Amino acid sequence: MIAKELVGLIPANFSDGSRVWVYQSSRAFIEKEANEVNEQLEQFYTQWQAHGEPVKGWARLLFNQFVVVMADETDVTVSGCSTDSSVRVIKSLERQYDVNFFDRMMLTFLRNGKADMLPFNQVQYALDRGLINKDTPIFNNVVETKQELLENWLVPMHQSWLNGRVNFDVTPQS
Repeated sequence: MIAKELVGLIPANFSDGSRVWVYQSSRAFIEKEANEVNEQLEQFYTQWQAHGEPVKGWARLLFNQFVVVMADETDVTVSGCSTDSSVRVIKSLERQYDVNFFDRMMLTFLRNGKADMLPFNQVQYALDRGLINKDTPIFNNVVETKQELLENWLVPMHQSWLNGRVNFDVTPQS
């Protein structure tokens, strides 16, 4: 759904099966912070290694709210230690900017062209009140590959992992 917005941002020379990790920030970054975050991410991935071998990696802050880390494992497989090193970078960013990248109970929807965060436990309430509906796009941060990122990162809520966890058959209450 957002592939066209990501074309030009996501490296074309990475295989479609490249591994992806999406870290959602608890808030959007302002422009100055976003530039600093992208500089730090570039420093990390240009030096990223697995067992002494350079990882073909990439990382970037997208939509001022999501850090996306990608590893093309065609030549070098990312190991536990190299994954840990990427998590250390994310933890460092958390401390530096006073944000949380690991709150999996906070969901981000695209409403009126803007990212709108909502705690998981309030999704049904928002559905019941008509603030969102089954077609409201949600950022699906459980994507695992470049292809999934391009095709399934932003999907209508009823096509996401939320399907079956909330009741879409509601008549909005006022």
